[in-house]
Amino acid sequence: MVVTSVPSEITNQPVVKRLANGLTIIAEQMPTAAVNLNIWLRVGSRVESDAINGMAHFLEHMIFKGTPQLQCGEFERLIEERGAITNAATSQDYTHYYITTAPQDFDKLAPLQVELLLNAKLHDGDFERERPVILEEIRRSEDNPRRRVFQHSMTLNFEQLPYRRTVLGPTSVIEQLSAKQMRDFHRRWYQPQNMTAVVVGDLPVEQLIATVEQSFDQALAKRRQKSVTGPLEGVPVSTPEEPFEAISRVDYTDGTLQQARLVMSWRVPGLRQLSETYALDVVASILGQGRTARMVQDLRETRALVNSISTSNITYGEQGVFYISANLATEQLETVETEVLAHIQRLHDELVSEAELSRVRTQVANRYVFGNETSSDRASMYGYYHALTGDIENALNYPTAIRTVDAEMIQSAVRRYLPITAYGALRLHPEAI
Repeated sequence: MVVTSVPSEITNQPVVKRLANGLTIIAEQMPTAAVNLNIWLRVGSRVESDAINGMAHFLEHMIFKGTPQLQCGEFERLIEERGAITNAATSQDYTHYYITTAPQDFDKLAPLQVELLLNAKLHDGDFERERPVILEEIRRSEDNPRRRVFQHSMTLNFEQLPYRRTVLGPTSVIEQLSAKQMRDFHRRWYQPQNMTAVVVGDLPVEQLIATVEQSFDQALAKRRQKSVTGPLEGVPVSTPEEPFEAISRVDYTDGTLQQARLVMSWRVPGLRQLSETYALDVVASILGQGRTARMVQDLRETRALVNSISTSNITYGEQGVFYISANLATEQLETVETEVLAHIQRLHDELVSEAELSRVRTQVANRYVFGNETSSDRASMYGYYHALTGDIENALNYPTAIRTVDAEMIQSAVRRYLPITAYGALRLHPEAI
């Protein structure tokens, strides 16, 4: 096993310990009246085939149905009677589970969470009872205009990569999944070497690590099937898709909308090219994050061409999407698309002033710092970066990396990744075209 202390701007240094079974534990003592255990798995909808799309999310639900040692509902009862909280989430690139407890309850509750993950029952009866819940969640998602717009855009942006699919999966697939398929999926992916366990809170680091390590040892000793050792076989390896070669335009009619939607998007680097994402994060803030952003001021506040407009640099594991979204009147669709391109062209042609750049760099870095002040925030940050990049230094050094972005780097990134003659353009109309 290897134990390291990672240098950073954070006062209390996180400690990283990798066990012989492949599990990585990251621990940090933090002066807060809570302890958060956040377990991250490198498994999400990206590793699924089309035939089982939605399995990772369905399994997240089923994990809470108990183990041979924990009856269904017992985990939640024990958590709630101590005032702790628990939840989970599934994305394209990961699944993570967490509990937040009082420090004095951590050594009692942590083993329960680990037991659920490693020794889930996944019985046929529980599976069939949960299936309608998943189908209803899919229906609610499809009824959500924002999610529909986003999914239409991802289908446009990715022709081959699995990010084009939904995390929840389609109804037709969920209706056909079996409990045996889920047990096979769990056996394959829910292995220690595919997990990062992050624990942050007001206990000594040695105690935090010991509790997590003992919890895994106990749960693994109870496993009914032999644990997989070594690298996981069959992990999908994907090649990023080429940038758009021209304007790829798609129009839809959505009668549930009150206003039209415009999404303009570019294929950009993901976490595999992490250093290439920093300048684009700053560009997103310059254009459309906050009331003082260029397009917000111009298109919404000054000229009232849009009801709202925002920009995000979405960073997935294999590839990213630079994403500009606006709510607007149908008659303004062409005008706003033209004006957005004009703002991007300005970044092609002119260097950002030092005054604006200094303000935006501070905003981006501070949003990151402010978003990682609690034990759960900090644990999520470490878990996300370690699970997806293999190194928490990428989390610790983000503010520093943002502060090094200069005007020339921004212009270079815009010229390379945001051409005004090749992008995705999604338009949703509230009435038939």
